[in-house]
Amino acid sequence: MIKEEGKFKWIEEGNSGQPIILLHGLMGGADNFGEMVDFISKKYHVFGLDLKLFEGRSLKVSVKKLSDYLFDFMEHIGIKSAVLMGNSMGGHIALIFAKEYPEMVDGMILTGSSGLFENSLGSSFPRRGDKDYIRRKTEEVFYDPSVATEELVDRVFEIANKRTSVLKLLGYAKSAIRHNMADDLPNLQISTCLIWGENDVVTPPHVAEEFHKLLPKSDLYWIPLCGHAAMWEHPKSFSEIVLSWMKKYNL
Repeated sequence: MIKEEGKFKWIEEGNSGQPIILLHGLMGGADNFGEMVDFISKKYHVFGLDLKLFEGRSLKVSVKKLSDYLFDFMEHIGIKSAVLMGNSMGGHIALIFAKEYPEMVDGMILTGSSGLFENSLGSSFPRRGDKDYIRRKTEEVFYDPSVATEELVDRVFEIANKRTSVLKLLGYAKSAIRHNMADDLPNLQISTCLIWGENDVVTPPHVAEEFHKLLPKSDLYWIPLCGHAAMWEHPKSFSEIVLSWMKKYNL
């Protein structure tokens, strides 16, 4: 169920229980969470926020501004606190938000999160006009390359071929590097569920282990035969971990 009010656009499913806000990654959208939403919205009130990463003309973009956008969204819909679920850069946004507003974060679920290790763009991405290259880069996100549908490849290709989108994309990437969270993580006293694909090549397994070591209240779960977007590639397994972890912490 897509809603739009003012500057916000979001997916909303379920109408009771603990609020969970989904934060997508740099090349994605709220729909990246797919079937997983169906599983967890039976018990929880799920909000998939569209971060509108490439809308507008301003090139002054940053991960911190996206954290502020999340704050404005929670104020707008009247949520005092929520569990934040972030994939890739969405996880990074959750971490910055948790540092700034710990009282508004009941827990975090991070999968393939950035914040410690930034390799999501590679050294030569994006290459305009080269659709086969874009297809290969998109397929690398998943263990099973067939998950990278033609529709998804087209969306990434469109971003790679718009000058303002490319400049924004590079701006977000530089901002992510500037906002490395290594020194902040030990101070985050928030229950955190780390769910990682064993075959993630964007944020490899050692990144998950580093998050687990630095976050004092973290649990680490692995999904085999899985790449960078575990909630998309293995929605049922991912959801089972989420539901079990939420129950463990009475969330």
